[in-house]
Amino acid sequence: MRTDALLTALVSAALLAASSEPLRAPRTTTLAIRDVRVFDGERLIPRATVVVRGDRIVDVSPGARIPKDAEVLDGHGKTLLPGLFDSHTHTDDRDALRQSLVLGVTTQLDMFTSVEFMRQERREEQAGAAADRADLFAAGIGVTAPGGHGTQFGMAIPTLSSPAEADAFVEARIKEGSDFVKVILEDGGRVKMPTLSRETYEAVVRAAHRRGKMAVTHVATQEHARWAIEAGSDGLVHVYSEGRPDRDLARLAKRRGTFVVPTLTVLQSFARLGGGAKVADDPRLSPYLPEGAVANLRMSFPGGPRLEMYAVARDMVRLLNEERVPILAGSDVGNVGTTYGASLHGELELLVEAGLTPVEALRAATSVPAKAFRLTDRGRIRPGLCAETRRKTSLPRGTSMGSGRRAFGPIARVSARRFRRPALSRSESARLRLPRAPTAVT
Repeated sequence: MRTDALLTALVSAALLAASSEPLRAPRTTTLAIRDVRVFDGERLIPRATVVVRGDRIVDVSPGARIPKDAEVLDGHGKTLLPGLFDSHTHTDDRDALRQSLVLGVTTQLDMFTSVEFMRQERREEQAGAAADRADLFAAGIGVTAPGGHGTQFGMAIPTLSSPAEADAFVEARIKEGSDFVKVILEDGGRVKMPTLSRETYEAVVRAAHRRGKMAVTHVATQEHARWAIEAGSDGLVHVYSEGRPDRDLARLAKRRGTFVVPTLTVLQSFARLGGGAKVADDPRLSPYLPEGAVANLRMSFPGGPRLEMYAVARDMVRLLNEERVPILAGSDVGNVGTTYGASLHGELELLVEAGLTPVEALRAATSVPAKAFRLTDRGRIRPGLCAETRRKTSLPRGTSMGSGRRAFGPIARVSARRFRRPALSRSESARLRLPRAPTAVT
């Protein structure tokens, strides 16, 4: 499958969330989607029948028995796939979560947001009042040094100075509601800034693990990536771009069970390679992008092109994949050159360009992040999981490949979530805010 075909398939699935009516039915209703192609989060099943009873998937198999009382949909020529994860986001706006859902991203893993927003979203999700937007799992406030990366955004945040403070600092983040702990190792490169010492960093990882929380790490350099892997960080939430591609480091990550979220999208923006503009101009995506989103996609970080930096990151992703290190798809949306939902589709194309197969890229946005972040109710189409279904009889304009042949044809989507209906109009999504300044990647 070519990368353009992959994007066509993904956009086709995502657009259902924007323009189709969910099958909101009583819990006793049974639905059968017959003779449909299925990507179940792990593999492609060329032809199967999927049976949903109430809000649960009960069968996914070629020979599934269709109950007599089932509503039957003909899935011939269509594909079923899980809702997508964006495994590195920055969100403090409800409309951003709505736009994510419009473009098929049903789960955001947020790597730095305000405590107030994180708590409010959780309350509304638990109350069943957030069905019009993507689910949010968040680190809350990241762990950084005084004056370090993450303190430059105009929001006063607590910082960490020594190993002795690590336990209390991590405990405070957990009490605030953090789902996991994000730690920042970033010395600013040529523009130096303070960062955590190795001893302090290791103390934070231990403190998180003692409390049953994951510790994930922001890195930019080869040296800091090694620190993090050796210290037992659960994952790196960037692939490094300063240093050289290192197969031995990839092998170490595999041995230690460390996953990586490459965020090639934002690294392309930082390198001024125009990836955001490509997303903005894609006719399969552009009809669903508000003006504010398009404007941000066309922005880039200051400075000249940084081709070598991006090449290091891309080639390291190739080595990580060759060594079978778990790779998660994340866009680092919230930065310039990105937008909610659409940038995740662009990230998947970049992962394929870096050496993943299209199926591996789909796993990186479904079952792999579900497993890595221990979210067992989503990321797969499997009996016992919750089901969300949407249907559409034809695709919108702009969803065919250059050859004129549709990659998968019309698509229905089942994800491990409850029934929901997205609700994001262009006027609503136009309120999406641009980042404060094009100065940082977090």
